[in-house]
Amino acid sequence: QLQLQESGPGLVKPSQTLSLTCTVSGGSITTSYYTWSWIRQPPGKGLEWMGVIRYDDSTYYSPSLKSRTSISRDTSKNTLYLQMNSLKPEDTAVYYCAGSRAVKPYQYAYWGQGTQVTVSS
Repeated sequence: QLQLQESGPGLVKPSQTLSLTCTVSGGSITTSYYTWSWIRQPPGKGLEWMGVIRYDDSTYYSPSLKSRTSISRDTSKNTLYLQMNSLKPEDTAVYYCAGSRAVKPYQYAYWGQGTQVTVSS
């Protein structure tokens, strides 16, 4: 019943900012039982955890991305957001939002279908 869906621009130019949206239906993102992450997968590579936002709005990021990554939410819209600035071609990837139980934060039980982001001029 819980569904996640990513949306945003498929093509971003180098040095510009990426803004993605994850809409959640079938459940509330305000529940303390869940945490919400952004995860990406570059072509030919494995999944890379980017960051997480918790029920209390606290956030944590991958050390390699934290300087240019921001995760936020709009509880009135039941929506999650990802913003990444200074994009590089290496940021080309499929971007996913994913949810996990707070007691098992690294066991991602809920996934969006992913959205392709290509960084190119």
